[in-house]
Amino acid sequence: MNREYQKQYSRELERSMEVLVFGSSGLPAVIFPTSKGRFFDYEDRGMVAVVASKIERNELQLFCVDSVDNESWYNRAISARDRVRRHINYEGYLLKELLPWIRSCNQSNQLAVAGCSFGGYHALNFALRHPDLVSYCVSMGGAFDIHQFLDGYYDENCYFHCPPDYISNLTDEWYLSRYRQMTIVLATGEDDICRAENERISRIMRAKQIPHRLDIWGDHTGHDWPWWQRMEAKFFL
Repeated sequence: MNREYQKQYSRELERSMEVLVFGSSGLPAVIFPTSKGRFFDYEDRGMVAVVASKIERNELQLFCVDSVDNESWYNRAISARDRVRRHINYEGYLLKELLPWIRSCNQSNQLAVAGCSFGGYHALNFALRHPDLVSYCVSMGGAFDIHQFLDGYYDENCYFHCPPDYISNLTDEWYLSRYRQMTIVLATGEDDICRAENERISRIMRAKQIPHRLDIWGDHTGHDWPWWQRMEAKFFL
């Protein structure tokens, strides 16, 4: 299996960002790390091994990206206003720097995004905000409400990065029509601490007639890597 490490300076973030790439071609998939996680966690936690055969058959190419959660949502040393602004910088990095580079490496006209726990937030939020770019989204044990990071603060930027809020009020057919062409998977467990968030966003999406799959696993499935490995084997891809 091709494994490639990249370190690139981001003008959007004014810092270097690291990426691990697995595979040479196939469906490109951006993999977001868990809360405050790193680009190497997906490999270290055995998730890459689960889909190794697909990568080796050139069906799938993973781009495991770094996060800036410690500088944005989880950074209590700065104001909530600046936390969301730092997250917007991160989105700028994804849109203006990472994705053009991915397209230079892989000519596919499709794109998958995936993540576990808070990585599921990043995946779903990015997919819902940019349905013209994303064709497949898998969230495993995701958490989607960012109010917990805002200390009571709320502005337009917060609203448009909180999926339960902006999807509830969405009427724009440009977005809704593209959601209907996207595959969205919300996987969680019966004992997952984020189960309620998945059920909530599923209800909101059903009310908007947004096609998706909510899969609640039994057998006391919780919120950790061994369960996410099983989910990945089922849903990705």
